[in-house]
Amino acid sequence: MTASPPSPAELLAGRGNDLLVRIVAVACSDRELPRMAEELAGLVVRSARALTFCDVYVLDDEERALEWSGPAVPLGEGDVGWVAAHGRARAHTDGRGVAVPVRSGNATIAVVDVRSAGPCPDDDVALVTALAELFAPVLCSCRRLRTAREREHAAERFAERAVEAQEAERSRLSREIHDGIAQRLASLGFHLSAAERALPEHHPEGLAQIMVARKLCELAAAETRAAIGGLRPPVLDDLGLSAALATLAREAGDGPGPSGVIDVSVTVEGELEEELPDHVQTALYRIAQEAVGNSLRHASATCVDLLLEHASDRVVLKVTDDGTGFSVRDVFAQGARAERPRRTDSYGLRGMRERAELLGGRVTVTSRPGVGTTVEAVIPVPGAARRAPTR
Repeated sequence: MTASPPSPAELLAGRGNDLLVRIVAVACSDRELPRMAEELAGLVVRSARALTFCDVYVLDDEERALEWSGPAVPLGEGDVGWVAAHGRARAHTDGRGVAVPVRSGNATIAVVDVRSAGPCPDDDVALVTALAELFAPVLCSCRRLRTAREREHAAERFAERAVEAQEAERSRLSREIHDGIAQRLASLGFHLSAAERALPEHHPEGLAQIMVARKLCELAAAETRAAIGGLRPPVLDDLGLSAALATLAREAGDGPGPSGVIDVSVTVEGELEEELPDHVQTALYRIAQEAVGNSLRHASATCVDLLLEHASDRVVLKVTDDGTGFSVRDVFAQGARAERPRRTDSYGLRGMRERAELLGGRVTVTSRPGVGTTVEAVIPVPGAARRAPTR
């Protein structure tokens, strides 16, 4: 009887238990592509006797090219591309290396390409073939993780672009209303004032009608200003986020609240390399506006603190009050039953969360009766992950 060839595990065990330990250590690490491919390539060189160089090429999600630390290799091009297309090992023409496929089922998902100073020993070729078989589940998992991450990033970018487009449209409408309807209402008010002055005093009915028209014009102008502010807060365009929050705090503290005068303060920490996009500033301002409004309307607070922290990859906004607090669970349960909560508005809390989630962030509300409330919004800085240096 002819002895069956040794399995990959048996072949690798012949090189020493430390090799199997190294393989397990690399396979269980939290490396992602392309770092995992580089780690596996280094493991091949360290495990072989005569191999001096190794690259691990991984097929991209579209299955059109192989990715590694250099330029992508199109499927079918060169020795590596040929091996990926045909699923069979291929020796280099100079005899100093070989390209070995990494297969998952019937599909080739990667290629291990090795080089040696002289003719490539048969036992090293056997070793690479065995390692390639063990690398398959590791690289298959890495490819799935890469696909999931890319889909997640694509969804985040889509949501970010949608919010950005929405805010751009809001800004356009705000400008059109300001430059159109608002200006015409201002002109109408001027002409009504002129008509009032020109009308003789012995026409009381005419004067009364003009006064009514002036009040309606003033009401329409006030509603127009409110609509402009709802579409795009002018203070953001004029002053930026930090100054807009300071203005919000000043306006909130000007009038007495239900329990008396309220002290509203703003603290800004850290700096950003680049200014936040308009739609991110708007989202943070709206979250602060809603949180401060809840403190004024429902919490009977005497002190509200706004903290804006800039980090390299995120912006954190905290709004903390010393009010009566509430049960977060009960408020959301009441909102789910379409009942109106007594102390706060579950729709406002949900709105804050939705604004943050559309930008890939989150809002956390911490509160309990008698202790006060903290609303924390964490928004990632767009592009920070792509700008961060790879390690």
